Amino acid sequence: MKEIVIATQNKGKIAEFKQLFHGFEIRSLLDYPTIPDIVEDGETFAENAAKKAETLALHINQMVIADDSGLQVDALDGRPGVYSARYAGESKNDKNNMEKVLMELKDVPSEDRTARFICLIAVASPNQETKLYKGTCEGMIATEARGANGFGYDPIFYIPELDRTMAQLTAEEKNKRSHRANALKELLAHQREWGL
Repeated sequence: MKEIVIATQNKGKIAEFKQLFHGFEIRSLLDYPTIPDIVEDGETFAENAAKKAETLALHINQMVIADDSGLQVDALDGRPGVYSARYAGESKNDKNNMEKVLMELKDVPSEDRTARFICLIAVASPNQETKLYKGTCEGMIATEARGANGFGYDPIFYIPELDRTMAQLTAEEKNKRSHRANALKELLAHQREWGL
């Protein structure tokens, strides 16, 4: 079975990649405990994704896929953006992050609560140019959390045409429309470029 290494410790992301990459064995940073933490200090999703992929690729001397993703809320001037995972503090607490967004939007009418998830996937190999693939998913911010599936901001990310939040979708439904799935479709459409 072919192996793909994903530069993340996030168990939710690892599960999604396993569902999206059928027929591949998925390894992650959890399989490489001696590798030091990779500081995500870029100003864009692309910079963070590339840094993670390139750093791990050099450590293990093979191709690595990394993503950086987050939530952009129009009424918050694009926040939380690259700070999505630590919006309410460095502890990366999903509940606190959601509560902060909901508090900041408490007086914003429903029609002005437009938002999107953005995902940048980087594919890096030693001594090769890193390639980037982007995916988005448009929606709205709900007034309260609903649903128990997914992770991150999924319970407050409302998809109007489905009348459900991302956290109310099945894994199969989410993988048809999520920002990560859309970025992965772009990557798979160009798989000759990265040699799997």
